[in-house]
Amino acid sequence: MSVKILNKEVLSDFSGVRVVRMVLEAPEISRKSAAGQFIVLMVSEEGERIPLTVVESNAAAGTVTIIFQEAGLTTRLLGKLNTGGSLYALVGPLGHATEIKNYGRVILVGGGVGIAEIYPVAKALKSAGNDVTTILGARTKELLILEKELKSASSQFHIATDDGTYGRKGFVTEILKECLEGGKYDLVYAVGPIPMMQRVSEMAGKFGVKVIVSLNALMIDATGMCGCCRVVVDGKTKFSCVDGPEFEGSKVDWKGLDKRNRIYADKEKHICNLKLR
Repeated sequence: MSVKILNKEVLSDFSGVRVVRMVLEAPEISRKSAAGQFIVLMVSEEGERIPLTVVESNAAAGTVTIIFQEAGLTTRLLGKLNTGGSLYALVGPLGHATEIKNYGRVILVGGGVGIAEIYPVAKALKSAGNDVTTILGARTKELLILEKELKSASSQFHIATDDGTYGRKGFVTEILKECLEGGKYDLVYAVGPIPMMQRVSEMAGKFGVKVIVSLNALMIDATGMCGCCRVVVDGKTKFSCVDGPEFEGSKVDWKGLDKRNRIYADKEKHICNLKLR
């Protein structure tokens, strides 16, 4: 059964990089989805499956919201669809939900499109009574998303851009270090590019603070049958789709994860160029 696109909005469009928000009609998923979970969609019957975080779910309206960056073939094809169009298929919610409780003082770090993934977690942690500090990072101001939404879910709020066009020039880890030096925190939660999550995990570890990361490992089946999303955590092989997507950052084999995520990069680029001509 096809899935109707109820709304589409381009959140940023800079130097050929577009970040898009879509609201999808998915009443059954919206009733069960929780912060930290994801869906898998297919744009067409012949297309691949891709995982995307559920950014918002509205059980009353029967909708789920996704945010994605047009990068590979499928996300670019998805970005060509408009309000009133439809997807071939959608399944979810998948993965374990974030453990939401009153930890005390927490820091959320989002980089790039990972900002969209920390948003539902920020709202849930705030509702649970936590003091939430949010640190957002982007290459440049034009690629920053959800600033207003995350600021409303935070007690303290920081922005870093690589080029200094907005907020502070530099990296999120520099702000994270200052926060950790300035007081006691009970949890760090990070989503973004693999190098960023690795550095955040290392920084939090220096201060003895537990860090949770949501991994963007390769997925095909997303139900634990194909094994493409294997990641080594604490010396044991885990599947991101059914054991995750969240893991303790200090225990992740970051080198292995990065190598696995790059395995199809050249083929993806070649196929993308052919199909989009």
